[in-house]
Amino acid sequence: MAKDKKAKGDKKAVKAAKAAKQEKKAGKKEKKQSTKNKDVDSDTESVDLDAVLAQYAKEQEQYHAITEVNCEPPSPRTSSTLLANPVNENELFLYGGEYFNGATAQFFNDLFVYSIKQDSWKKVTSPNSPLPRSGHAWCRAANTKDVYLFGGEFSSPKQGTFYHYNDFWRLDPTTREWTRIEGKGKAASPPARSGHRMVGFKQYIFLFGGFQDTSSTTKYLNDLWIYDCTAFSWHTPKLQSARAVPDARSSFTFLPHDQGAVLYGGYSRVKTSVGATRQQQQAKGKKGGGGGGPSSRLVLKPKVHEDTWFLRITPPASEAPSTALPSVSWERRKKPANPPNPPRAGATMTFHKGRGIMFGGVHDVEESEEGIDSEFFNQLFVWNIERNRYMPLTLRRPKANANKKAAQQANVSRRGRGKADEEELLANLRALEMKAGSGTSPSDEDSHKYEEKKEDEQEDRPEKPRLFEFPHPRFNAVLTVQSDTLYIYGGTFEKGDREYTFDELWSVNLNHLDGVVQIFKRELEDWQGSEDEADSEDDSEDDDSEDDEDDEKSEIASVSTAPTSVAAPEEDIGTTEEISALTDMLPHPRPFESLRDFYARTSEQWQTIVIEELGKSAKGIGKTPKEIKTAAFTQAEDKWWDCREEIRALEDEQEAAGIGEVVSLADKGGEGSDSHTASCRLTWNIPMAI
Repeated sequence: MAKDKKAKGDKKAVKAAKAAKQEKKAGKKEKKQSTKNKDVDSDTESVDLDAVLAQYAKEQEQYHAITEVNCEPPSPRTSSTLLANPVNENELFLYGGEYFNGATAQFFNDLFVYSIKQDSWKKVTSPNSPLPRSGHAWCRAANTKDVYLFGGEFSSPKQGTFYHYNDFWRLDPTTREWTRIEGKGKAASPPARSGHRMVGFKQYIFLFGGFQDTSSTTKYLNDLWIYDCTAFSWHTPKLQSARAVPDARSSFTFLPHDQGAVLYGGYSRVKTSVGATRQQQQAKGKKGGGGGGPSSRLVLKPKVHEDTWFLRITPPASEAPSTALPSVSWERRKKPANPPNPPRAGATMTFHKGRGIMFGGVHDVEESEEGIDSEFFNQLFVWNIERNRYMPLTLRRPKANANKKAAQQANVSRRGRGKADEEELLANLRALEMKAGSGTSPSDEDSHKYEEKKEDEQEDRPEKPRLFEFPHPRFNAVLTVQSDTLYIYGGTFEKGDREYTFDELWSVNLNHLDGVVQIFKRELEDWQGSEDEADSEDDSEDDDSEDDEDDEKSEIASVSTAPTSVAAPEEDIGTTEEISALTDMLPHPRPFESLRDFYARTSEQWQTIVIEELGKSAKGIGKTPKEIKTAAFTQAEDKWWDCREEIRALEDEQEAAGIGEVVSLADKGGEGSDSHTASCRLTWNIPMAI
C-alpha cells in the first residue's frame, strides 16, 4: 500500500512540473504570436500587391522571344502544378508554386520542361506568361492538345495580404507560347480563387470549387463553370433546383470520365457549435455569470470530405445551334469501397486509364484549441472510377533470376520480339476480313503500330537509385502520369512549427511497380523560423513519455485484442457496374501476362467484338482493317488496366505458392509433366471467376 501511495505522490509531482512547463510554453507562444502579428501588421501596411505585380509584369517585358535554357532542377516549391506534355511523351511541364522558409514566402511563375529520356531540365522564358502564383489549376483540353490554366493566389512576403487571380491562360505545348484568354458573353469569367480543379471533356473545360482568402476570412466555393474552347466563352450551367450538389470545398479530386467527370473528397472549414470548456465556465462564474447550462459558441472546424459525385454531361444535339451548351447534372455516388483509412487531406490524385492514382495526405486530430496532432502518409492507392473501389498498390522486389532474364531480353530488339507474333496477328486479321467481306490487308508497318504499344524503356537515361519503399510521408505532392509511369514531385511535411518542403522528383512504373526511382533529391537547410516551439514540444514529449507509458501499454493491449479488419457494409461493396465488369464474358488477362501478350492472345476475339459492335450501330461502313485493329487494341488495353489490380493480387498469391514460374513456362509452350499442365490450366481459370 505504501508503494502505491508513493507512486501516486510521484505522479502528482511530475504532473505539477509538467503544468508549470506548459505555462512557460504558453507564454513563449503568446509572445511569439504577438511578434508575428506585429510583423503581419507592418507587412500589410507596407506592401502594395498591385505595385508588386506590376513590377513583375514590367520585368517580364524584357523578354522579346520564347527561349528555353538548360538549367538545374527547379528550386523547392509547393502548390505548383505538374502535367505530362500531351504532344510529347518524353516531357513533363512544371509551373509556378510558392516556397516558405519560416520567415517569408516567395512565389514563382517559371515554366520548366523535364526531358525524361535525357534526364534534363529546361527553363522557359516568355514575354507573355502568367504572373507568379500558387494554388492554381490547369488541364489539357480533350479536343485539342492545348493546356488551360486558371486562377491561383499571390501574397506579400510575410503573408499578411493575399491576392487571388481570375485570369485564364492557354499554353501551346509545342511552341511553349502563353496566350491570355479574355472572357466573352454575359459571364465573363469565374470569380478569383485558388484550390479549385479543372477537367476537360470534348470541347469544354469544367471548373469547380476552390476558396477565396481575404486574410480575415476564408470562403469556400461550390460553383460550376463551363468554358467552350470553340466559342471562347465562359458559362454557368443551369442545374435542377431539386437535385443535390456537392458542398463547397477545395483541394479535391476531379477526374475525367467517358460521360463527364467524377469528384472525390476535398477539404473545407465549416461552422460548428461547441460547448465551453470547464475552465471557461468557471471563469464565467467568477465574473458573476449565471450558473446555467454550458454555453456554446460557433467555431470553424476543418472537414475532410469523403463523398463521391458524378458530373453527367450530355453534349447538345447535332442539329442544335453552335452556341448551344451541354446539359449537366450532379449525381451522388455511393461511398467508395475500401477508401483510405483514416480519411486524409492533401492526398493528391492523378488520372491514368480510367483510374485515379492517389499518394500521401495528412490526418489531423484536433486535441485542443492550442494544438493539432497530425499523421502523415506515403501510401499509394488506385481508385477504379467505374467500379468505385480503392485498392492499395505495393512495390515488388525483383526476383532472384530477374537479372538473368533482363540480360537475355536486352539482346533482343523491340521489333525482333514482336516479329514472331506479327504473322499470327495478320493471319487472324485476314480471316476476319474474309468474314467481313474485306479483301484488303494492312501493311506490315501499319499493323505493327497497332499490334505493339509504345514501350520506350528510356535506354539513354542514366541509371538512377531505385528504392523499394515509397518516399517520405507528405501532403500536397503534385502527380502526373506519362507513358504508364507515375511522377511524384515535392510535397510538404510538418513537425512542430517547422514546415519541410521536399525538393525531389520520383517515378514509379505503374505496370511493374518494381521500385521507386529517385530522379533527383536535394536537402534543404534554410529554415529561418523559430525553433523554440519545436524544442519545447520535444521537451514536453519527453515529459509525457513517463505519464503516458501506462496509457500506451493499455492502448497496445486494446489494439491487439481488437479485430484486425472490419468488413465494409454490404451496400458499399460495389455497384451493378462493378459486378458486371468482373463477370462479363469479355477476354480476361492472365497472371504474369503483359498487355502486349494479352492482346496477342486475344486479338481475334477483340476484333470480332469490334466488328459486331460496328455492325449493330451501322457505323462499320467504310471502316478499314487498320481502324478495326486500332479499336480492338484500345478495348483490350482498357480491359487489361481495368483488371490490373485483381490480376496483380492473384500473381502475388501464386508467387507465394511457388507456382509463378510454372505458369510462365506452360504459357510459353515449354515441355513439362501432365500434372504441371493441369495445374497451369486451373490457375488460368482463376481470373475468369474474379
